[in-house]
Amino acid sequence: MTSYFIQAFIYLLAAVIAVPLAKRYGLGSVLGYLVAGVVIGPVLGLVGQETSTIQHFAEFGVVMMLFLIGMEIDPKALWAMKVRLLGMGGLQVILTAAAGMGVAWVLGLQWQTALTVGLIFALSSTAIVLQTLDEKGLSKTAGGRNAFSVLLFQDIAVIPMLALIPLLALPGLKDSSGSSSDLESGLNLVSGLPGWAHALVVVGAIAVVIVGGFYLSRPLFRYVVKSGLREVFTATALMLVIGIAALMSVVNLSPALGAFLAGVVLANSEFRHELEANIEPFKGLLLGLFFITVGAGINFQVLAAEWATVVSLGIAVIAVKALILLIIAQVFGVRRSDGWLFTLGLAQAGEFGFVLLTYSVQNHVIPVEVSQILSLVVALSMFLTPLLFIVYDRVVLPRYRGPGNDEQEADAIDEQAPVIVAGVGRFGQIVCRLLRANNVPIVVLDHELEQIENVRQINMKSFFGDASRPDLLEKAGIKQARLLVVAIDDRDRAVKMVKHVKHFFPNVWVLARAFDRGHGYQLREAGADDVMSETYHSALELGGHALTAVGVHPMRAKQMTWAFVENEQAHEEELFEAWKEIEQGITFSPRYSELFMKLEEALSSTMHRNWEEPRPEDVPVWTPPAK
Repeated sequence: MTSYFIQAFIYLLAAVIAVPLAKRYGLGSVLGYLVAGVVIGPVLGLVGQETSTIQHFAEFGVVMMLFLIGMEIDPKALWAMKVRLLGMGGLQVILTAAAGMGVAWVLGLQWQTALTVGLIFALSSTAIVLQTLDEKGLSKTAGGRNAFSVLLFQDIAVIPMLALIPLLALPGLKDSSGSSSDLESGLNLVSGLPGWAHALVVVGAIAVVIVGGFYLSRPLFRYVVKSGLREVFTATALMLVIGIAALMSVVNLSPALGAFLAGVVLANSEFRHELEANIEPFKGLLLGLFFITVGAGINFQVLAAEWATVVSLGIAVIAVKALILLIIAQVFGVRRSDGWLFTLGLAQAGEFGFVLLTYSVQNHVIPVEVSQILSLVVALSMFLTPLLFIVYDRVVLPRYRGPGNDEQEADAIDEQAPVIVAGVGRFGQIVCRLLRANNVPIVVLDHELEQIENVRQINMKSFFGDASRPDLLEKAGIKQARLLVVAIDDRDRAVKMVKHVKHFFPNVWVLARAFDRGHGYQLREAGADDVMSETYHSALELGGHALTAVGVHPMRAKQMTWAFVENEQAHEEELFEAWKEIEQGITFSPRYSELFMKLEEALSSTMHRNWEEPRPEDVPVWTPPAK
């Protein structure tokens, strides 16, 4: 028992140290887990033969991942993005798999193994790409949205791949390695059945999953919820996923296939979010453990002996995928920097490559010695992914954001107005509507083509272009403008834009949207004349409703929110000056903390003062809530 505790401690300690470091340096959590496995396995030798046993257990994290992916799929949303999903995603998987199969076949592998290798390298890293796009604020760009569509198709394509791989088993590998690990228990409902009976059993198992998900899961969860015990709900969620995986295994199907189908069935269930919240921690932990075991299982002797092969294959995978992706981007009109983001972002192999490799070895499709080399190739391509994004940031973007360039040609701005609104998202739209309703002439600029198209549908004149570009501002009439509203969804660009305008056009009054208090201070320091936090007044309004809900008179609640604003404004300058100390390099400012506590004390004192009774003619009829 002691040895199990020690091994568990080693695995968890490696994850706790490596993963935060990897995320801090932009490598992603998957690479962090892989590095942790390499360190405790081949490098330090802290783990040994138990790694392969733990890997079989940790593969259940993949089953949970596909269950959650199934729950995220909304048929209506899929239909709306069918062109990008089926067109771009399907073409990418087919072309990349064909190219990979061709190269593997030329290198002397049997066609079954070559096809499996092609499928493995057709997939990209969902975990690394989506995380990096979010961190860099690129998820909403055309390149980011198309990359997401392809990744979603790849995740769905894993299901038929898992179903296909057992059909490609090589007799020679079966004879040399014995029975499949999936059936070690000996329980197999389809063993020895004729083909028609086998098909009926498989169809019946899938029907049980679908029908049971529709008609049995809801009564079951309602029954469990009535117990009021969260741990029982968690146990029920785990029981559901494990039971489906077991059912698929005994009919010779992939457990991941059953979990995915169950997730799709439960996607519209009222218990969906609770299921996700309960299963997500187990999925993350088991999937992380799986990647650690992959890293720990890397054979450094193979790497030392075949390093030239591994490096050349890794570069070849990235180059071939990038070429195919670039062609697809051009065909579907994703050009300029968006096309390069789409290309470089998806050019690596992915975490599902490890899953398919392990599954292929278990099902006697890929020899163990070949899988060891391919595992190193997959890992190398993932390790190089951060470098591809650096190339995009340092090489591609400067080329397209230089003088006269933009990610897409900016519109010819043929109007000028006394008011310029930069950014017409959920915040800027309200400002524009209010100004237009009062017949105030405005020029609207936005860097998101989708937002521009949306506001044009409501007959609001707007132009596509990066409002932070000085030349576009000048074309929009910044020299003659009276007012600039900065509502762009990028903190740094907003600050730079305010600095530029107040430096060269100091007479223009600048109103700026802030994300939080710190960003508001940055905008003030840059010269903004008026700054408004995007959530400040909505939070105050909701706070007033909260006071009313607990028994405070509506007019009294209004008075309290007004007092809150006055109290904040009274201490604003002091807090701003104290914040400057922090920005100048002081990691902790006692003065700022002291002032903030002073603000809270003054606020508490204000809230408990003697308020004047609201006059009947000033307030609506109101009935206190029942106690």
